Amino acid sequence: MSEMPAAISTGLGEWRCEAIDIPKMEPGKVLVKTNLASICGSDLHITYMGWNVHEFPLPHGYPGHEGIGQIIDPGDTDFAEGQLVLTVPNIWNSKCFAGYQLIDPNFLLRVPSGVPEAHLLMAQQLGTVVFGTRKLPTLVGKTVAILGQGSVGLFHDFMLRKLGAHKIIGIEPVAERLQAGRNMGIDEAIDVTGDKATEAVMDITSGEGADLVIEAVGSVDTLNQSLKLVKPFGKLAVFGLPPTMEKVPFDWDTFFRKCIDMHSVFGAQDEPGLPAFQLAVDYIENKEIDMAPFVTHQFPISDIQNAFNLADSREDGALKVSLTFE
Repeated sequence: MSEMPAAISTGLGEWRCEAIDIPKMEPGKVLVKTNLASICGSDLHITYMGWNVHEFPLPHGYPGHEGIGQIIDPGDTDFAEGQLVLTVPNIWNSKCFAGYQLIDPNFLLRVPSGVPEAHLLMAQQLGTVVFGTRKLPTLVGKTVAILGQGSVGLFHDFMLRKLGAHKIIGIEPVAERLQAGRNMGIDEAIDVTGDKATEAVMDITSGEGADLVIEAVGSVDTLNQSLKLVKPFGKLAVFGLPPTMEKVPFDWDTFFRKCIDMHSVFGAQDEPGLPAFQLAVDYIENKEIDMAPFVTHQFPISDIQNAFNLADSREDGALKVSLTFE
């Protein structure tokens, strides 16, 4: 076999699948056969609004960076042929939307057999959330508000409960996602947005606001709303990326007056040994979190356009949309 299926983004929101040659080995690289890949929010930002894109078409397989597959050629690394590995999110170079890819071994993590690969694949995003929560102060006795109950918000529900948060408030207008949050154990479910959601959080917190706010939507409106939800001297973690290439309006007045401690979440893939992703795999293997509800939709790589359309629209209860390569 000398060819593989590979998706290519030819313009904003435009995809097709082609047959191209399997890449030839290079020094210092590992050849991995992709079994499954999933679509991340940053994939949508790159291919639907042109974030970090200089020109189309993009390279085949790019920007797919959430994948699981098997080692075909380990090269001169300490990996072995046939090992099952997670390809962690190196969004600048990964090409998981292709049947095979050459990968820097620093972005590979061995994963156990006997666990559904579709579940292990979710360790990509869960690992990033694990990494982000390690930046947080102690949460024992604290109230946390999470904007968004997509997969990122739901993974935060799980992690914040493990870290001892006293009350978790989930804010999500989509009924199926809010119910998923209830299933993950949120204490308060708010099904409205904007000022009404802010009023609801203030009612729940007796007018003080939340000790910590997680922005897990990625919009200009929710970024600024987060500032209203957090209490003075509170913490704000920004996980979502606003879907625009323009400069984003920001409520600096509220930010300064409240003395908010704000940080972004990025860089889990650069930690030596990939500890955040290893912990995520451990949670999945030990059945501390049930990944079945997250695996909502699968498409063959040949149908990548419809897969991206669904991931972008978030319709039909979509949480994570993945791609198969059989």
